[in-house]
Amino acid sequence: MDSGIITTTVDFGPLRIAYDDRVLRPRPWTFEQSQWAAELAAQAPEGRLLELCSGAGQIGLATIHAVRRRLVCVDIDPVAGEYTRLNADEAGLGGLVEIRTGPLEDVVLPDERFVGVIADPPWVPRDEIDRFPEDPTIAIDGGPDGLDLARACLATAADHLLPGGFAVLQVGTRLQVERLTAELDKHDQRLQVVELREFERGVLVRLDRVA
Repeated sequence: MDSGIITTTVDFGPLRIAYDDRVLRPRPWTFEQSQWAAELAAQAPEGRLLELCSGAGQIGLATIHAVRRRLVCVDIDPVAGEYTRLNADEAGLGGLVEIRTGPLEDVVLPDERFVGVIADPPWVPRDEIDRFPEDPTIAIDGGPDGLDLARACLATAADHLLPGGFAVLQVGTRLQVERLTAELDKHDQRLQVVELREFERGVLVRLDRVA
């Protein structure tokens, strides 16, 4: 890490996660995403998990801490990848984690398949980036409706999940889930929304890859 950067650590479930202001601060409520993904992974057939927009890696790492699976973490930011590696090694999970840096469509190979996808993209709409003034690191531009990267994550999940595989996606509001659901119903029926869980600071949605 850059010697001039101040690294902070925070508890995230059973893990201690390092990060700095260049990556999204781990938010405690998102441990719910790890727990849900771990529950689904425990029931899934053998195979790898894929985390998209992984940031410092905390959500995927907490998932495989609970259910030992191989995990591929993808983020466009090399700094995020460095922290994911650091956090994986500190948690004793380094041997299970592969880190890839770059656009989703470039770093996930066409023939790769996964049993589960964890996606935690930026979801704040462009004109609401001051929505969380007490925590400016959360205000990453998600596009006009906050769903630009969520759409990309779902397209990747549809292409790379095994039939019967699951995805757990994080977005900001129920309205965003409704919008994504309508788009999938119209344009890509390979993913089916199964369940939605609302929290004070965001929404999680489970989607399954239909045959």
